[in-house]
Amino acid sequence: MNKNMITNGLAALVTLAAWYWQQPLLLSVGLFALSGALTNALAVHMLFEKVPLLYGSGVIPARFEQFKSGIYQLVMTQFFSSTNIDRFLADKQQSHSPTFDFEPVINNADLSPAFDSLLKVVEQSSFGGMLSMFGGSAALLPLKEPFIGKLKLALVEVSQSDEFNQLVLAQLDKPEQLEGIRSQVDTIVQQRLNELTPALVKDIIQQMIKQHLGWLVVWGGVFGGLIGLVAALIPL
Repeated sequence: MNKNMITNGLAALVTLAAWYWQQPLLLSVGLFALSGALTNALAVHMLFEKVPLLYGSGVIPARFEQFKSGIYQLVMTQFFSSTNIDRFLADKQQSHSPTFDFEPVINNADLSPAFDSLLKVVEQSSFGGMLSMFGGSAALLPLKEPFIGKLKLALVEVSQSDEFNQLVLAQLDKPEQLEGIRSQVDTIVQQRLNELTPALVKDIIQQMIKQHLGWLVVWGGVFGGLIGLVAALIPL
């Protein structure tokens, strides 16, 4: 259940009961608890919504551009900095396990052009005339699927070799390649951030922290009640 409603509801019930039965001590506890819970509930609401006449409310949608800039700086300077990429490549070069898994890419690749190129080579070779005696290139078409299957297996085997992975890492370790990687990541991050809207940012943050901020209301009511108890016990 909603922490705001429960806390404020209990504080209001205590206040009403104390007023009805004329209990000054309990009334002080209830009023202070209600004031603490209500103020904190309003503060949580003001983070996400603009409240008329209350300066500083709706701070998250209002700081939308700063929020996007903060995400960009975090991603590019903390995760995809040149130092971190260098360290990642250095660690991978020292390991003996395959660095990159190209198998899904190879399996989904269309290698039909490779078979077509093979046919052209055969047709233009000295075997072209002999091939025409057996129906031309059409005679080799039944070999297309087996050829592509064998080629994919061979490419996967090559891509999983340590020598191939070391060549890929050595290529990526070049300064111009590293800058190219950062540039591509930068473009992807910028494009995704440009898709964000103030409403979407507000919803994302609400989903992440509003549940936890509800405890501010609970503890506001608790400490408010304790302050009210102390205030009622202090002799005037």
